[in-house]
Amino acid sequence: MVANAVRWTVQDLEAMPDDGGWKRYEVIDGELFVTRAPHIFHQSAASQLHIALGNWSEKTASGRVFETPGVVFSPDDGVIPDLVWVSHERLENGVDESGHFTVAPELIVEILSAGKTNEQRDKETKRKLYSLYGVQEYWVMNWRLKTIEIYRRNQAQLELVCTLFSNDKLISPLLPEFEMAVDQVFR
Repeated sequence: MVANAVRWTVQDLEAMPDDGGWKRYEVIDGELFVTRAPHIFHQSAASQLHIALGNWSEKTASGRVFETPGVVFSPDDGVIPDLVWVSHERLENGVDESGHFTVAPELIVEILSAGKTNEQRDKETKRKLYSLYGVQEYWVMNWRLKTIEIYRRNQAQLELVCTLFSNDKLISPLLPEFEMAVDQVFR
C-alpha cells in the first residue's frame, strides 16, 4: 500500500483538460484511468450494435440505448462505457442534471482496446464494478477477434456464460426477441 496515495473522485474529472475527445477519463474505486480515443473499427462495432439495439428498443418500446454515456455510481466510481441499454423505468429517475446515469443500466457493453492493461480493466476491474452496482448483463466485445463474451448476473456477480463467435447469434433473456448475427456487429 502506498502512503498518501492520490484518491481521485468524479469531481476531479471536471478539471481534466478538454482535448477534443482524444482521451477518456474514468475513476474506479478512486483510481484514475485514462484511455485514448478508440480505433475506428471499435467505433464501427459500437455503431452497428447501437443501431440494432435502437431499432429493437423502438419496436418494443422497452428502453433506450446510448453510446459513451457518463455513468456515475458514486463519488469514487465514474465510467464511460462504450454502449448501454436501459429500461424506461430505470431511465426515468436515473439521470442527474449533467446528463449522467446515476443508476446502473441493465446492459453495459465494452469494446476492448488493444493492450493488456485495457483488457484487464474491462474484463476484471469494470466487471467487478458493474457487479457491485447491479448491472444485469455485461458484454465484452473484441473487434479484432470478432468475439463477444456474455456475462450475466448470478447472485451478486457478473459471470461469464458464453463466448460468441462470428457464426453465432447474439440474443439475451434481458432483451426478448432481440437477435443479431455476430458477424453483423463486426462487418
